[in-house]
Amino acid sequence: MNRLILSLVASTALTSPAFAEMLELEKDELTFGFIKLTDMAPLAVAYEQGYFLDEGLFVTLEAQANWKVLLDGVIDGQLDGAHMLAGQPLAATIGYGTEAHIITPFSMDLNGNGITVSNDVWEKMLPHIPKMEDGRPQHPISASTLAPVVEEFKAEGKPFNMGMVFPVSTHNYELRYWLAAGGLHPGYYSPENVTGQIDADVFLSVTPPPQMPATLEAGTISGYCVGEPWNQQAVFKGIGVPVITDYQLWKNNPEKVFGINADFAEQYPNTTLAVTKALIRAAIWLDENDNANRDEAVEILSRPEYVGADAEVIANSMTGFFEFEKGDKRDIPDFNVFFRHHATYPFYSDAIWYLTQMRRWGQIAEPKSDAWYDEVARNVYKPDIYLQAARMLVDENLAQEADFPWESDGYKDPTPAADIIDGIPYDGRHPNAYLESLPIGMKGDQTIAGTEVKG
Repeated sequence: MNRLILSLVASTALTSPAFAEMLELEKDELTFGFIKLTDMAPLAVAYEQGYFLDEGLFVTLEAQANWKVLLDGVIDGQLDGAHMLAGQPLAATIGYGTEAHIITPFSMDLNGNGITVSNDVWEKMLPHIPKMEDGRPQHPISASTLAPVVEEFKAEGKPFNMGMVFPVSTHNYELRYWLAAGGLHPGYYSPENVTGQIDADVFLSVTPPPQMPATLEAGTISGYCVGEPWNQQAVFKGIGVPVITDYQLWKNNPEKVFGINADFAEQYPNTTLAVTKALIRAAIWLDENDNANRDEAVEILSRPEYVGADAEVIANSMTGFFEFEKGDKRDIPDFNVFFRHHATYPFYSDAIWYLTQMRRWGQIAEPKSDAWYDEVARNVYKPDIYLQAARMLVDENLAQEADFPWESDGYKDPTPAADIIDGIPYDGRHPNAYLESLPIGMKGDQTIAGTEVKG
């Protein structure tokens, strides 16, 4: 484990403006976990810029081996909080996998993921991909261009395997979404079969993020969905080609969250507010002045105690562009968003999208009412804590009043059809109607019995 221990400097305490109205903390020594991905940046920045210190917090950051170890650490109290997959607090709270009540007062980012295929698969996809005038592939690339490759594998009696990072990860759901939008079935889960491969055309399995490139290079998988820098690493190593970013899949989609045990928030409410304040400040710093601080953020993240990848690789996505094939760099200024577009506000509609995907693929085995989706979202996502922390920052002249959605009811406006690859709009207020609109996936009263969809 990498450990970073923050020590309080007395002179800083005397001069820091935030200390003038410091919260009375119930607990000031904290340990937070993270996975080596660039979207852990708010934690690293809050540490390195002294925002935790400004709140009187002594923080230790620890890299975790995988998402399950990280979740277990938060549940059993070894970690006070963590950089989490957005699906983890939701799944734990509804009892899918390990059961525990985890909440989030802070969403860590938007976008930030990509789907990469091996060089061999890419060469087989190319004849089916439309070209621009300059001969480069036209983006976004549909999974329909992958379908002939999958059929070729089937004809040869070989499974087409792809990697994702965890069963309730954004990456699992984004990869499934992309495949289904292109007419490929990514498979169902059932209570008796948690592989997620029932009736699958493409077989998805778990690989930890830093191991994705090596697993691809070994030929164990033919592609993967992961966060950065592990798509760009494939480009630099010359072993694979990213075919789509999640920004191209669903513009400004929610990504990671900061998760804490509900008991922690109840027992240490002021500490929870202080942590949220520090993280909001970090997010503001990451996006302010048109990403002016991103080069410094890249240097921080490249350190071995954080992501530990080459700065050049991290910069390829963190500084406003993304490289697909070697030399094919394209402007994607919002590939990583940490504060713009209300990225840090924990919207109920974001939570509900994850729950709809759990239902779509059978992780939620039985039909649920729209009211159930709303209730679970409110039980896990805590915009009230977020806005209380934001109000304190505004009062301390550390944030701008106009940057926060004070009047929100917790739901975003519906995502228009033009912003999603399959042209199907999303409205979190009507989850069952949304599920009905998706051509592939479970809906209504359907259940899985053995290997068949019933109902």
